[in-house]
Formats: sequence, C-alpha cells, structure tokens
Amino acid sequence: MGAIRTPREKWIEEGLRALARGGPESVRVEVLAQALGVSKGGFYGYFRNRSVLLEEMLATWERGVTEEVIERIERDPGDARERLGRLFDYVGSAKTPVTDAGVELAIRDWARRDEAVARRLRRADNRRMDYLRALYGAFCPDEDDVEARCLITFSLRVGDHLIAADHGPRSRTEVLAAVRNRLLS
Repeated sequence: MGAIRTPREKWIEEGLRALARGGPESVRVEVLAQALGVSKGGFYGYFRNRSVLLEEMLATWERGVTEEVIERIERDPGDARERLGRLFDYVGSAKTPVTDAGVELAIRDWARRDEAVARRLRRADNRRMDYLRALYGAFCPDEDDVEARCLITFSLRVGDHLIAADHGPRSRTEVLAAVRNRLLS
C-alpha cells in the first residue's frame, strides 16, 4: 500500500497562508512541506516548480474571490438587495485561506512590484466591481450613486480590518450595520 499523498489544494492553501504571513518570498517548498508535516517530494508530484505553485495560488485566489463568491450568492433567489445582504454576510464571515484579508493585502502588496500580479489583481477587482454594479444598478437609477456605493462597499472589504478607529459609544459591528443599511436603502 502506497503512502497517502497530500492533496494539491493543501499545498495551495498552505502557500496562501505563507503569502499572507510574509509575502511571496515566504512561499518556499521546504517551509510548506514542514507546515504540512510531509516531505517536499510530494510537492513535485503536483508542481513543476515554485513558479507554477505561485501561479496556481493566484488563480485559486482570483477564482475564489470572484466567480466562486458570485456563484454562492446567486445560488439562492432574491432581489438585488437580498443578494447584496448575502454578499455582505458571506464576505464578513468567510474564513478560508482564499478569503483571508491577509492574503488580499499580500496580493495587493505583491502587485505593486510585479506587473503580472497587478494585471491579475486588476482583473479580479474589475470583476468584483462589475458584480457590485449589476446589483446596485438593479435598484439605483443614478450611475454616479451606483459607482459611489460600489467603491464604498469594495473599500470596506479591502480596508475595514486596517482601520483601528474607535466609534464612540458605538461598536464596529453597529457602525458596519449602519453602513450596510445606508448602502442598501
């Protein structure tokens, strides 16, 4: 009986965790193998080299924050406001390596130094904004209002956890609920 191989997805997930911790320089085969508790030989059964892993990590992230999120939100019926509500709930609660805020920030930082990563990030951001435009556009007749709501929504997704401000007598949860209510009105 042969040894059980560590699934390809586990290597990608661990790579995304390493990326979030220390950027692309932290994504090293030896480090990933150690974190997974396996030998690095299994890596080469899936990936020709580290560059292939990095590319697959980016592809997994892009698919995970665009098409997979959209498919999840579109699965259930409801009007645009209901779908936006589900989107807010999902994005606020999803706890996977792909949806981790640290991964998002690491990819944005990496994109500042690597044009290929910047192109992929731009494509993902544009897909996310297009989806938001379709949802907000279903109940907001003013294109400027739609664009403003999209940017606010997307900015909250990317930057909320970076803001350390207090909100007086209100909790962050209460303020985010007020923002959500305002955006969906």
